[in-house]
Amino acid sequence: MDGLECSEIKKSELEFSGRIDAEYYQKKFLQYQNAIAKHHNLPLSQIADFLIGPFGSAYDTSTYVEQSDYRYIRGQDVKPFLLQDTSPRYMAEDDYNRLNKYALNANDILVSVVGTLGNACIIQKHEIPAIFSCKSTAVKAKSVNPFYLLSYLNSKYGKSLLCRKERGAIQKGLNLDDLKTLDIPLFSDELSKRTELLITKALESISCAKHIYSEAETQIETLLGTAVTVPNNNHSIKTLAHSFLMSSRLDAEYYQPKYDTYLAMLNVFPTTSIPKEFDVFKSTGSNYADTVSDVGVIKTKQLTNSGVNIDGIESYFTQEACVENKSTFVTNNDVVFASMGVGSLGKVSLFSYDGDKRFVTDSTLRIYRAKETARVLPEVLCVFLQSAIGQELIYRYVVGSTGIINIYDDDIAKIPIPVLDTEFQTDIAAKVQESFALRRQSKQLLEYAKQAVEIAIEQGEDDALAWLKDKVEQ
Repeated sequence: MDGLECSEIKKSELEFSGRIDAEYYQKKFLQYQNAIAKHHNLPLSQIADFLIGPFGSAYDTSTYVEQSDYRYIRGQDVKPFLLQDTSPRYMAEDDYNRLNKYALNANDILVSVVGTLGNACIIQKHEIPAIFSCKSTAVKAKSVNPFYLLSYLNSKYGKSLLCRKERGAIQKGLNLDDLKTLDIPLFSDELSKRTELLITKALESISCAKHIYSEAETQIETLLGTAVTVPNNNHSIKTLAHSFLMSSRLDAEYYQPKYDTYLAMLNVFPTTSIPKEFDVFKSTGSNYADTVSDVGVIKTKQLTNSGVNIDGIESYFTQEACVENKSTFVTNNDVVFASMGVGSLGKVSLFSYDGDKRFVTDSTLRIYRAKETARVLPEVLCVFLQSAIGQELIYRYVVGSTGIINIYDDDIAKIPIPVLDTEFQTDIAAKVQESFALRRQSKQLLEYAKQAVEIAIEQGEDDALAWLKDKVEQ
């Protein structure tokens, strides 16, 4: 039995589902269930109502609209505590009205039940009106504080016992009946109010962080004049000397008149290039570890406008593999750029992390690290590349098709980077760093809410409230 474990379960003690698979009765799950049983608890069905999302045939996702007041929430948008908003999708008003029986309300909790299971987030007022897909189930708290319920569902007890109920092999899922039977430990209103305060403060911090970052983006776009009208004529005339012989490009897209306008706008400022101001690093190797290991691998899916999401790390290298691959470890204020893939190429993030874990990038990403002599701050480079003009110039140099597109390092070096006034750059950098600090604060507050519930389950509510006292007052 060395390295193995076993659990003995009587047939009479099987749950309603009659599950007899060994995974369902792992010791961890039995211990967690016993811990919950020591407290007053009720099944989720007695304290909440449920709404299942419409099946895929009810809404054709090819009819997304670029912008509207009506959001369509996909399964991949549902993350722990918060709805992801890096690439939201919207639907037409007619489609929303047709499917309005699936409309969400503020403080509804969405639980992912297909694909990545057990993520639970709360819907905020500014995120509605919205419809959600069948890959999630809406939980509408009726006799319990939704913020407390959210904290429990994201705790190690709630998430583990929920994911324990998964069914299927290749396409795993959670059935509604299984969701309904999840036992919820119930404590006093005081603990619920404290967790609500923590989560509310965390949401406010996130909102403030977004606003400050948006201010930095607006400042750069206003200074560069990206609101200027771009010519809408659909042709340009170039001599051979000013086209192929200069750029080696013959594709018409490369010579669209709008690029001349963008370059003229940038030429108002002194310009430089990324290689002149930043050291460029790229990683090699795909010899990933089989399990969680020493070094996390950052991939394109971790890149967002608000920084690198290290919570989503799924691949790892061992320390030995990093030595073998001659990997470059990512450090704070590195700019991480995606150079390959439809829907991925052009994503840019600034790395900001206050932990002690180590990270590298995969081979599709580039690391731009400011030289000592750099005249462009990394925060400014990041916001510029994320801007409309930055993205336009990046995509001017894209090569490839049929889902496999990329941009060469030599072409990235051709993008003019404006060297802006030092005081202006310092102000932009301060806003970006303040935004990241607020996001870290928000993350910590959400962690406190989760830990408070776990302490209440393990040590009792009084200990949880005592531990929370100074955390709430911060």
